[in-house]
Parts: sequence; C-alpha cells; structure tokens
Amino acid sequence: MALFISTFIQFFFLFAPFFVVSMFLALTRGNSQQEKRTTINRAVLSAALISLTLFFFGTTLFQVLGITLDSFRIGAGCLLFLSAVSLVKDGVRNHATGVPEQNSDDISVVPLAIPTIVGPATIGAILVYGAELKTTTETLIGVSALMVALFSLGGLLYLSSQIERILGKTGLNILSKMTGLILSAMAAQIVFSGIKNFLQL
Repeated sequence: MALFISTFIQFFFLFAPFFVVSMFLALTRGNSQQEKRTTINRAVLSAALISLTLFFFGTTLFQVLGITLDSFRIGAGCLLFLSAVSLVKDGVRNHATGVPEQNSDDISVVPLAIPTIVGPATIGAILVYGAELKTTTETLIGVSALMVALFSLGGLLYLSSQIERILGKTGLNILSKMTGLILSAMAAQIVFSGIKNFLQL
C-alpha cells in the first residue's frame, strides 16, 4: 500500500494537474459540456495508452540504445527539473506555453494529451519509473498507480469549471507553481539516484 500511495503521488504531480486544468479551460473556452466531456475522455485515454507504452518499453529502449538506466535517470531528471523551473517561474510547462488555434475535435490528443499531459519531461520520468520496478507485483502496483493518477486528473478536468470558479486563474497559477516545486524535488531525487548508483559501480 505504501508503494502504491507514493507511486500514485509521484505520477499525479508528474502530470502537473493544475497546469493541465488551466490549459484545458483555455482550449475549450466556449465549448458545450458534451464537447468538453468528449475531449476529456479522449485526452485521458490517449495519455493512458501513451503512458502504458512508455512504462513497459523503458527497459527494452535502454537495451536497444545501449544506455544504462542510471544515465537515463540523470538525463530525464535534468529535463524534468527544467520543466519544474518553468512551472515555478511562469506557471506553465516550457514545452506547452501557447494555446493553438485549433478546432475542438483536434485538441484532445494534440495538444492536450501530448504535450500538455505527457510532455518530454514526463516521458523521461515514466520510462525511468517503469524500468525501476523489477518484480511483477511492483509492476502491477506501478501500473495501477499510473492509471489512478490519470483518472484523478480526468476527474479534475470534469470539475475544471467549478475549480476555476472557486480558485480563479490566480489560484490555479499558484497551485501550478507549487506543483513545480514538488517536481523539482522529484527531479533532484532522480538525478541523485542516478549519480549514486553510477558511483557505486
């Protein structure tokens, strides 16, 4: 249970939920409730499929490329740290700063699922977390935590209008910055783990 809770929290903040809510509100402004629900369902499903593929593909990718997990930890941690700095500084991720002029039918996968929910830094972190889990039990716990984190994000998106009404844009921006602080600590931990394991070789 402790592993599930800690993994769930890591994945939940990794998806930067309050930034995603802000982007979703901006992208679907003026859409009907049915259109918003359809967009949420498609975006969460797309993000889930992408995340699961990355989660199980990590070890194979490292073997094909001939790189070690610790090397990728350092690289992914640095990329996640840059994303965290962008959140703390501007309240947005550095890879998803603009709201494109697109029809509502097109935004559920791009740019909402990619790169808003699953961006470059998120991809690297998911690859690392998936490769770190060795046993079948740990893998099942990791997948469950990943799916619950995405469904929780979907729940926030369903409640996005109410959240904006209560917190306002300023409140969402503050929560995005706080998420950035947590992500920076997660990034540092990933990098330190990579360096520590590398030095012990």
